Amino acid sequence: MRVGVIGGGLMGSGIAEVCARSGVDVTVVEVDEQRAEQTRGKIEKSLARAARSGKLAEDDRAAAVDRLAYSTRVEDLEGADAAIEAIVEDERAKRELFLRLDRVLPDAAFLASNTSSVPIMKLAADTAKPERVLGMHFFNPVPVLPLVELVRSIMTSEQTLDTARAFAEDRLGKTSIDSQDRAGFVVNALLVPYILSAVRMYESGFAAKEDIDRGMVKGCAHPMGPLALADLIGLDTLLAVSQSLYEEFRDPASVAPALLNRMVEAGLMGRKTGRGFYDYSS
Repeated sequence: MRVGVIGGGLMGSGIAEVCARSGVDVTVVEVDEQRAEQTRGKIEKSLARAARSGKLAEDDRAAAVDRLAYSTRVEDLEGADAAIEAIVEDERAKRELFLRLDRVLPDAAFLASNTSSVPIMKLAADTAKPERVLGMHFFNPVPVLPLVELVRSIMTSEQTLDTARAFAEDRLGKTSIDSQDRAGFVVNALLVPYILSAVRMYESGFAAKEDIDRGMVKGCAHPMGPLALADLIGLDTLLAVSQSLYEEFRDPASVAPALLNRMVEAGLMGRKTGRGFYDYSS
């Protein structure tokens, strides 16, 4: 089986790695050669780390590296069995990409988006076969977290859903849950208002960020506090999901705090930029 992964950022590189480790041939498409090489280095470093820790045999690491190809052209995906989009969380960019994928991959079993916030129907609407478009929302870090949300639009066919489920569970070894095509899907619809509440608490001076996070870790047995989790997710992604939630449900709990807006405007996106609520530069 051959799959195209479009976008080699934090999520795309993780999806590509998991696919390659599961015996799938993967072509990763990036915007330019520099990004493609950065993605290659990131994935190979992650595979090497897994091998050193004993979680991946050396032969399996080498085989996974051999299954990965890198390109700057969507057209190089021609003939792939499926595609998973993981580009920037921008509706227009995603819609344009799905139009291209629809033309390049007329026979692909499914075209999936890893979006956290864009309605799947909007991505499928202009394609020739909207019934084969769905959401496959992975969680960061993809090689570690077992969940995939399968998101069906009102046009997604049962066959597409069954094929994607078999791919996620039987091939990739993930656990899948189903969601309707609503903002935030299942997990983020519950998680994001919680994180936004923590941001407001910190913004107001009610408690220090360390105490907010320590309280949820030690008091509620969460593996990570909400502000540290926001940094892991990416503050730009958190903002995009909050805007999508508010646009759909008009729930005040989904309104992004001013601090979150200012941090994103300043380029403080969390771990991926080296600084968010915490400093990761060292």
